[in-house]
This record gives sequence, C-alpha cells and structure tokens, in this order.
Amino acid sequence: MTKRIWLLAGVILVLALGLVACGDDDDESANTGGDQAAEDGGSSEPPNIAFLPKAINNPYFDVAAAGAEQAANDLGGEFKQVGPSEASAPEQVPFINTLTQQGVDAIAVSANDPNALVPALKRAMDSGVTVVTYDSDVAPEGRQLFINQATADAIAQVQVKLISEQIGSAGGEIAILSAASTATNQNAWIATMKEELKKPEYSKLKLVKIAYGDDDDQKSFQETNGLLQAYPNLKGIISPTTVGIAAAARALASKNSDVKLTGLGTPNQMREFVKNGTVESFALWDPGQLGELAYYAAAALVAGDIKGDPGETFTAGDLGEYTIEDDRSVVLGPPTEFTKENIDDFDF
Repeated sequence: MTKRIWLLAGVILVLALGLVACGDDDDESANTGGDQAAEDGGSSEPPNIAFLPKAINNPYFDVAAAGAEQAANDLGGEFKQVGPSEASAPEQVPFINTLTQQGVDAIAVSANDPNALVPALKRAMDSGVTVVTYDSDVAPEGRQLFINQATADAIAQVQVKLISEQIGSAGGEIAILSAASTATNQNAWIATMKEELKKPEYSKLKLVKIAYGDDDDQKSFQETNGLLQAYPNLKGIISPTTVGIAAAARALASKNSDVKLTGLGTPNQMREFVKNGTVESFALWDPGQLGELAYYAAAALVAGDIKGDPGETFTAGDLGEYTIEDDRSVVLGPPTEFTKENIDDFDF
C-alpha cells in the first residue's frame, strides 16, 4: 500500500513539473514576442494626438488645428485641441497634466515659455506620451521633436528686409511689437533681427523699443498706440505675431498713420489692411501645413517609424518627405511674402 502511494506521488510530481516547464516556455515565448514588438517599435493602432496651442480662439492656431485635423482624417487617427484662453505658460501646465492622465498617445504643444513647461512635459514622456513642439519650442529635454515653421534666420531676415524696403533709404526709428516676453520663438527671432540690423545695409535703421502685446488683441492695439505716442519720429513697426500685426494695423488705420508695418500675419486677417494701403507687405508660412506636419511627425513617433534621431526621414502625406535636423527639429520651409498682388491667392 505504501509503495503504491509513493509511486502515485511520484507520477503526480512528474506531471506537475512538466506543466511548470510548459508554463515557463509559454511565458518565455510571450515575453519574446513582447520584446520583439518593442524592438519593432510603436503601435499599429490609429494615433490619438492632442494639440495644445499658446491660446485657443487664435485664428493662427485655428488654421494650424484644421491642418492637424486633416492629417488625423488621412491617417484614421484622433485629434483634439485644448488650451488656455490667454497665452500663459502656467495656464498650459494643467492641460499637459490632464492630457497625460487621459493617456493620449502624443501631445503637440506651442510653448509660451521655453522652460516652464519642461517638468510637466518630462512627466508626460515618462508616462509614455510622445511630445512634439510646433511653432514655439521648449528646451530640448522637454520634447522629442520640434516642428519648426522656418529657421529663425529666415524669419528674421525677411521681416527686416521688408521693413527696410518700405521705409526706404533714409531709414529711421523702428520698433518691434512682440507677443509674450517669454515666448521662445519670438525671442529667437528678435535676437536674430538685432544681429541682422547690424549689417551695413541696415545701418540707417534704429531699433528704439521692443513692446509686448502678449498675443492679446486689445493689449497689442494699446501698445501700438503707446509706441506712436512715445516715438513721434517712428518710421516702422515689425510685429512677428499674427495677433500683434493685425492689432497694430487696426491702430495705424484708425489714426491714418504713415508708419510702416510688417511682420507675420495671415492673409485673411491682413487682406483689408493690404488693400487699403495700411500695410504694403508681410510674411508667413502656411499654418495649416505646420499643424499637418506636426500631426504626421507625432504619428510617426507613436508608430515607431522614427525615433526622433537626426538624419531620420518620414513622409507627411501630400507635404512629402522630411528629414530630422541635427537639433531634432523638422523645418516646414521658407516663409512666403504677401503683397497686394498675391494676397488673394491665399485663403487662411
């Protein structure tokens, strides 16, 4: 009897060990498959990407959002835009935290400050959220890619060139009407404008003031009037912000001022001021294409098609192929100059 019991126990033990071994094999196989999927990178699911502009209800960012939404439709992905009503870095942080908690695949953010958003964005990336910036960058450790509308040099150069052409060879005093004093892109452009103004061909232009309208229409309008009052000999204003240039144009038109104005604006905002002679020319890229490119880049990162390394390439739908630059940025292209002759060719 005892021998039978021990024999039966031995059989049970052997069977149990066999099951454990099979279980280990299955686990190892599952882990290997998971590791392989990780090596292959990304997800085959449609991307869920949220855009966080400097502020909502801004025509420029509305156009960028429309481009992003078009890219989402082309890819079968999800798109939404959230953000503060005023351009403020502290007000952007809660939106980053909420989107992280919601588990979106990616966040595309236009930063109101290069450093203030970084801790929240790093937490997002630590949680598995892909982060790209567009329009206005953060410090490199706070994102994987920056989708740049054009190089800072190109943007600065075209604005200085345009104001110089409009004022003429006599030169004179000029001012800059910027957005927020902390805006990364604005400060980069202004720094390059200052260097550009040191060139011999611009020696007769004198920068007397940098004013900040905080991308708020009424404040930008008031700041323009303040410039006209404080500098009665002012010859020109550069406003490298779509909100600022439209408000400045309105202020100049209301006073029938002959002060020249250029900067960055959308054709639909600026059309009446170009046609009534308040503004001769200004520049911009297509913000719809910028939003579209930002969505495609974020989707490529989410899918694992790219890692964000310099030299990598990806295709952004009809926009074509783009290469990641050494600073982990992707450049949309050079800005376009708008005048009375071509402004009706554009609708954004």
